[in-house]
Amino acid sequence: MPRTARVFVENACYHIVARGVQNDDVFRNPSDFRNYLRLVHKYKIKTGCRIYCYCLMDNHVHFILESPSGISAMASFMHGVGMSHALSFNGKYNRVGHLWQNRYKSFVVLKDDYIINLFAYIEHNPVRAKIVARPEDYAWSSYNMRMLGKKDIIVDDIALVGTGVG
Repeated sequence: MPRTARVFVENACYHIVARGVQNDDVFRNPSDFRNYLRLVHKYKIKTGCRIYCYCLMDNHVHFILESPSGISAMASFMHGVGMSHALSFNGKYNRVGHLWQNRYKSFVVLKDDYIINLFAYIEHNPVRAKIVARPEDYAWSSYNMRMLGKKDIIVDDIALVGTGVG
């Protein structure tokens, strides 16, 4: 059966979720997280995608992103980051095969009040998973940049959502 085509809405954001195959870990230590974020930054620049929120968990990732140049840029971003991380991870841990479960999921985010709730949902994942007591204690999310003003080259200014301004 053919895959359902992704819905693309101009000037909308997307909640992106990618999980490890069989819910296996896609990050095993801090260097894996750092490598993934380096790839996110590289492909963000390459594709022109904007990232407004993220959280990397041991076995999955979340992003809120915007792709001003269309669905192909979003697909190129996710493919580039996912494939590059899988090759690096598989080589590092002497494993073969798929790292990611199925294709990434993308959900259109249209409402301003919903996006604020979605930020909280994504950035509080480590608290709900009982990894940390407070979201600011988790190093692999956008929370500290957005809420505490700490530098993070991954996150774009949310004021630019849908403006076409980079």
